[in-house]
Amino acid sequence: MANTYTQIHIQVVIVVKYRQAIIDPIWKEKLYKYMTGIIQGADHKLLAINGMPDHVHILFGMRPTQALSKLMQEVKRDSAAWINDHALTEKRFRWQGGFGAFSYTKDLVPRVIRYIQNQEEHHQALTMRQEYRKLLKAAGVDYKEEYIFQELI
Repeated sequence: MANTYTQIHIQVVIVVKYRQAIIDPIWKEKLYKYMTGIIQGADHKLLAINGMPDHVHILFGMRPTQALSKLMQEVKRDSAAWINDHALTEKRFRWQGGFGAFSYTKDLVPRVIRYIQNQEEHHQALTMRQEYRKLLKAAGVDYKEEYIFQELI
């Protein structure tokens, strides 16, 4: 085959370290734009980004030119540095290690976009932990409860 043809749609969920609710509505849109720039700068196509004060959902069309773990490492490292460089939080901002990633067929993409756009509405009924478990179960991902979130000690 002379060319590579793909259609890969990934939703990623990243969580603030210790699930601290410190992404402020005042600057969250700037953060999302910065994260969008990282993803698009790596030649992937951002489809939706939104979240809550303690986590972010990102849906994008992924090119097979980069490993997902490498992209998420860059998104988390560079966005945390951006937050810290602008002194947007009282303490040093950090993302929790790891991430959740879920793939979708093209016909499900509009539904996932709506889901991401309506995060505030979803979280009136579900906590972040409940939402994340629901995503893991829907995707058939085996997980251990003690490894889902790192708790503040």
